[in-house]
Amino acid sequence: MASFHTTGSKTIADVGFARLDEVTIEAPDGTRSLRYVLRLPNAVAVVPLDGADVVLIEQYRAPLGEAILEIPAGMLDIPGEDPIAAARRELVEEVGFSAGHLEHLTDIVTSPGVTDEVISLYLAEGIEPVVRKPEGLEERHATVVTIPLAQAVEQVRIGRIKDAKSVIGILLAARR
Repeated sequence: MASFHTTGSKTIADVGFARLDEVTIEAPDGTRSLRYVLRLPNAVAVVPLDGADVVLIEQYRAPLGEAILEIPAGMLDIPGEDPIAAARRELVEEVGFSAGHLEHLTDIVTSPGVTDEVISLYLAEGIEPVVRKPEGLEERHATVVTIPLAQAVEQVRIGRIKDAKSVIGILLAARR
């Protein structure tokens, strides 16, 4: 396929952890068009396995207006932070576990028509309970939920677990 390229970009809004850019692209035939791109830091997400069980977090998500069941996750919001270190940090913050072993499962792009965000998914095994260190309002009021991995797969099937990172992470962990 002939290539598109960016001919210009300007920031429309910047709220610290996110930026909205107006980007001018040029198609192979020379046609130009504006696109709006939400620039987000990359993130990590972890499927923590405790034997045949998976540890999840149920927390309120303002964009959805409801609490949802998810795998632990968070942004790479510390400059230069290693994704594996971030994955370990998020496990402690969100669900109160340390991981004996982390295995990279895959990287996903969350919504390529809107944002440049990439989430690195990890599988955590040999987990041990530690003191949970929630960050932020939603995490402080969240609930840690441990269920059999097979039940989590069923929760994906019926739409109870519905965010992309959790669906992909759970299904990859179950397939493994």
